[in-house]
Amino acid sequence: MKSPLLRMLAALVCVLAACADVMPVKDFSLEKVAGKWYMVGFATNAQWFVNHKATMKMGTAFLQPTDVGDLDLSYSNLNADGSCWRMTHLAKKTDTPGRFTFHSQNWNNDNDMRIVDVVYDEYAVVHTIKTKNGVSEVLNKLYSRTPDTSAVLQEKFTQFSLETGVLAENIVMLPKNGKLTVSTM
Repeated sequence: MKSPLLRMLAALVCVLAACADVMPVKDFSLEKVAGKWYMVGFATNAQWFVNHKATMKMGTAFLQPTDVGDLDLSYSNLNADGSCWRMTHLAKKTDTPGRFTFHSQNWNNDNDMRIVDVVYDEYAVVHTIKTKNGVSEVLNKLYSRTPDTSAVLQEKFTQFSLETGVLAENIVMLPKNGKLTVSTM
């Protein structure tokens, strides 16, 4: 049996090779991606996720285009104690439509975010490469306009995550959480 470290290193090599080719969706529309989304799927080999995936629940995201083509990202989730967890980022546009970059003050990492698949009134698959201290990790998210997703969409997200190097046990469909509201901040 392989050690956990060797398994993670092998996955990282696969991730770096696979992620080089992950491109944003063609004909990306910043205006159409705007609005409220439910974060229904989550996939990453990051150790923090491996340690907490059993307690994670569905959250909401609000995507708001700026006048210059950047994207304000606001996330909310209801904690077990009833308090609300919030995080915001300003994702800066790049020369490639559908690709954004930002630095997370909370986690002190650089993020290369790509919207790789989207049906604007139904779902979006977001692929992010997070880099901290020279180490990169993949984080895939499945957003939906409603808290419910089809088995076909879940399988599509699972296959994409496997192709980008995420281990099968680290791909989860998040259980529903209490009613959440996301402000535009």
